[in-house]
Amino acid sequence: MRPTPPRGKRRAALAGAALSLALTAALAPTAAQAGPADATATCSLRQNQPHKDTLGNYFSLDLYCDNLASDAFGRPAFNAPVTGRLKFSPSWFVCWTEGDAAPDGNKVWYYTQSDEVVSLPGIKGWGMVPAKVVQTQKHPYPGLPRCPWF
Repeated sequence: MRPTPPRGKRRAALAGAALSLALTAALAPTAAQAGPADATATCSLRQNQPHKDTLGNYFSLDLYCDNLASDAFGRPAFNAPVTGRLKFSPSWFVCWTEGDAAPDGNKVWYYTQSDEVVSLPGIKGWGMVPAKVVQTQKHPYPGLPRCPWF
């Protein structure tokens, strides 16, 4: 049988263990941080999810999906102004359109509101992200409407 340490040493050992656990949790990546998708990545269409962009467009359906961190662009083109950044995952996307082809040849882009505003503060981070950002197997995602202005 191991002897019980004196009360002061036991308290110090418990405090050290608690600090170690807290530091481990603080340094570990969280699920909210955007990163590579894993095998459990899922997407779903959500009804009755009201979104209104700064152009006056209303959306009641969104695609809620795991995503990679990305810049959002003012139009579906890589040379467009960067309006915001997606920093967290999952995110929601309200519609899709076609634009510049990504290196993989995919021309689908998704419209969303970014987590961080980068430029053009009046549009509050709304912008387009290329399909490679949205972690789903099919682009455009079945059932998500095409953006009304394209």
